[in-house]
Amino acid sequence: MIDTLRLTAQQVNDLLAAGEASSDEIFSAYRAAIDERDAELNSFLHVCDDSPGEGIPIAFKDVISTKGIPTTAGSKILEGYRPVFDATVATRCSARGLRVIGKTNMDEFAMGSSTENSAYGPTRNPWDPDRVPGGSSGGSAAAVAAGLAPWALGSDTGGSIKQPAALCGVVGLRPTYGTVSRSGIVAFASSLDQVGPIAKTVADCAFLYSVIAGRDAEDTTTVELPEAVEIPTADDLEGLRVGVPKELNEAEGIEPGVSEAVNAAIELCRELGAEVGETTLPRSVEYGLPCYYLIAPSEASSNLARYDGVRYGLRVTDGDIRELYMRTRDAGFGDEPKRRIMLGTYALSAGYYEAYYGQAQKVRTIIRDEFRAALEQFDVLVSPTSPTVAFPIGARVDNPLAMYLSDVLAIPPNMAGLPGLSIPCGLSEGLPVGMQLIGPQFSENLLFRAGHALERALEFDYVPPRLS
Repeated sequence: MIDTLRLTAQQVNDLLAAGEASSDEIFSAYRAAIDERDAELNSFLHVCDDSPGEGIPIAFKDVISTKGIPTTAGSKILEGYRPVFDATVATRCSARGLRVIGKTNMDEFAMGSSTENSAYGPTRNPWDPDRVPGGSSGGSAAAVAAGLAPWALGSDTGGSIKQPAALCGVVGLRPTYGTVSRSGIVAFASSLDQVGPIAKTVADCAFLYSVIAGRDAEDTTTVELPEAVEIPTADDLEGLRVGVPKELNEAEGIEPGVSEAVNAAIELCRELGAEVGETTLPRSVEYGLPCYYLIAPSEASSNLARYDGVRYGLRVTDGDIRELYMRTRDAGFGDEPKRRIMLGTYALSAGYYEAYYGQAQKVRTIIRDEFRAALEQFDVLVSPTSPTVAFPIGARVDNPLAMYLSDVLAIPPNMAGLPGLSIPCGLSEGLPVGMQLIGPQFSENLLFRAGHALERALEFDYVPPRLS
């Protein structure tokens, strides 16, 4: 019997290579796991009964366009929409034989930190179904943690891969901006959106990143990788300089149990041979969140203007064309997209553009420069990924500011366009704690090396006890 709970993608590949299981048998095992466990979790919005290819199953966040397969971005306004093309990342996965097993749940248009903003109901955390899995890629993280897929793709704008990976006890990579194509991705904030892998291990993350990364003629913001992606094998951190930014590790709202687990992992860095020292990011944490909530909604208000009921998705047909637009958008968008569209439209308006959006872009440059200075002193920066462990469903849904603070530690490096790797580093109150590793642009191989060495030393059991 194939135990999908414990299988990593590499182990699935080994089964295929050795002829111990066929691709169809493995696909069927994961499909059976979804049937058994996902009624409780709601991690999938659409499940494929079959899929072309002879390789490993993979789940895609429902922001990734898949030809002929529903793609809703977690929104009613795209209900019933089936793209006539594949996103570049989907094409690249197919070219390597990966088989799409389904599309995962998410906060509507990737706007949220708990997957409670989905128009199709919240996803639940496999470690405790009364708690959130994080967001906005909560469906992808929950599916991997629950053994419903060996790995998945998510998207990260303000922490939407790193934070759910942390809350679900799996590994998540937000790549350097521009290393993975956004062609065919339902856009939220185009200068921040980035697709990345979620998996059980760092090595699996590295391999999946190698599949999707690289320049794409369909996305002019992409670049060639400066070096080939390496699958990590290191078991020490000899020669590595690890920086501990004071502000990222002492921010208001970090739970004591989270600090304890991350501090223990930092001490483990020393034991593995790293040189560990303190550094500072005085403006990045203080201004990162407000800067993000000016830039991202501004870009969203522009990107979401295309959803009008005319070309695809939901259409409310009463009245004239103006009524069509208004009623379709009112019925199709949930509260959080509406909130951000209004905020972004205001920040971009003629009388306030320079005072809000323009100033935020200047602050973004300051944040980038602060990280650049810190990363001249250190190879890698570390901090908690999220200030808390998974919180109860419903606890913050009526308090947008409290919800936004879930990403206060993940957002600053994203504003600088830097890669970040979240790995599970322990438990607090029986729930996973994630540690965020941040490096300079294009330092994914360095992050994989550090993450792999820590992963081996930590020996974190990624299977939720209630499912084992």
